[in-house]
Amino acid sequence: MNRNQKHIQALLDLATVGEQADGQLWYRRANTAAVRLADQYEVTIPVAAGVIAALSPRNKWERNLIDAENLIAAYQAAGEDGAAAVKVCTFSKNKAKALEILAWGFEYTQPVKNVLSGPKLIEFFSCIMGEDDVCIDGHAYSIWFGDRITLAKVPSIGKKLRAQIKADYIAVAKKNNLKPFEVQAITWVAHRRLHGVA
Repeated sequence: MNRNQKHIQALLDLATVGEQADGQLWYRRANTAAVRLADQYEVTIPVAAGVIAALSPRNKWERNLIDAENLIAAYQAAGEDGAAAVKVCTFSKNKAKALEILAWGFEYTQPVKNVLSGPKLIEFFSCIMGEDDVCIDGHAYSIWFGDRITLAKVPSIGKKLRAQIKADYIAVAKKNNLKPFEVQAITWVAHRRLHGVA
């Protein structure tokens, strides 16, 4: 194990039984939320998951789900103009991506990924869809780095660094017989408790 893998493993070892269970179920619950939105508003699951992912940056999870439902409901009731009037707790460019996903009504994951375009958004979407991926965000970087780093101080995660962080999460996941997204979610839940992150 390299140093960064040891950091990830150490946090995985510090996770309580409850945190392990919570982390292993996190993305499954996110998928269930996307399926519920898809069923309720008659959109595809990739569309529902794509809207959730698009609206996720700097948005608390509970609010993220509310924003996604409000946007999808408004789009189904009043089209793009109605949805455009809905206020969301993320950046306007991300809302525009969510509206584009709704407008196209994609049935498959790849076109949604093309609209999301950013690696973190694509990874988050992939994890919600149950694909064998890991979402590398500022929190995942902090865990990998082995210290709490505020999001404002997380460096830009370029292609090479992202690939290295991903490889390390995947290696730890294999060692522990877990999915990479489960390791990321479990360590994040433990990280929040250990560092008092809201």
